[in-house]
Amino acid sequence: MAYVLLIHEPRGQRASRSEAEGRILYERMVQYGAGLKQRGLLLAVESLKSDEEGVRLQRREGRDRLLDGPFSEAKEMVGGFFLLSCTGREEALAIAAECPAAEWATVEVRETGPCFL
Repeated sequence: MAYVLLIHEPRGQRASRSEAEGRILYERMVQYGAGLKQRGLLLAVESLKSDEEGVRLQRREGRDRLLDGPFSEAKEMVGGFFLLSCTGREEALAIAAECPAAEWATVEVRETGPCFL
């Protein structure tokens, strides 16, 4: 089964760190991902830039509406994700509990699946 760990960071948290602090945390996440890969659990991983550089698109009545970030209504932003191959929910939760980002962000665990269910 495929599960996604979504890393939800408080908006502005990255800017509150020094570059050295940010590099240390990033390296911890890289090592976490390398360990998952070594265990044969990691399908994909990406860090995402701040939502200040993001854009949201909606299509309504055939017209596109674009909203440039940052998104003032959001208190958190998705800072990255890990796509995992797990035996089930319990394994995915155990892997999420090992994630260093759980110390400064929220790790959301979601199973992949069709959106019509």
